[in-house]
Amino acid sequence: MGFEELGALFGDDATVGESAGGGRFARPTVDVPPSRWGSALLTARDELACDFFDWLSAVDELPDGFTVVAHVYSTSALRGLLLRTSLPRTAPSVGSVVEVYPGAAWHERETHEMFGIDFTGNDALTPLLLPPEFEGHPLRKEFVLASRVAKPWPGAKEPGESEHTATKRAPMRPPGVPDPSEWPGGRT
Repeated sequence: MGFEELGALFGDDATVGESAGGGRFARPTVDVPPSRWGSALLTARDELACDFFDWLSAVDELPDGFTVVAHVYSTSALRGLLLRTSLPRTAPSVGSVVEVYPGAAWHERETHEMFGIDFTGNDALTPLLLPPEFEGHPLRKEFVLASRVAKPWPGAKEPGESEHTATKRAPMRPPGVPDPSEWPGGRT
């Protein structure tokens, strides 16, 4: 199915393109407004025979907000489809698609926990991976890594954060692994 046909199927407010990377792993991509998120996934399931829900997550597009992305697949036509919607940074929320794809429940919980995105209609957005007392959303770009606060990074800072040039550290080998120069037919 071509881009024009996909565009007609998903409506005038949808933008159709191709996923980054191209090649044989490229997927058609459909961007829809948040108000059409659920109906777009329903269209993919019912009109394009996308009977397999693969995954759902988000991308922090600092400062623009978040992009929620879902990948669905048609096992009969052997083709995948990426669906995306953009949400504002303040109070990001989109409708749940658990009624369309029950397998999305776990993915919505994880995305809610890691990015702070609400999925209206999903009443089971309880902590999945983090302890209940954890505060914050660790996959947001503004989230401060506790390990960097508790213990400074050894050696040079991240690129661009230091006036000094980093000295190259010798690569570490696990215990019992000989030096490559000692390998049979070894490297030098």
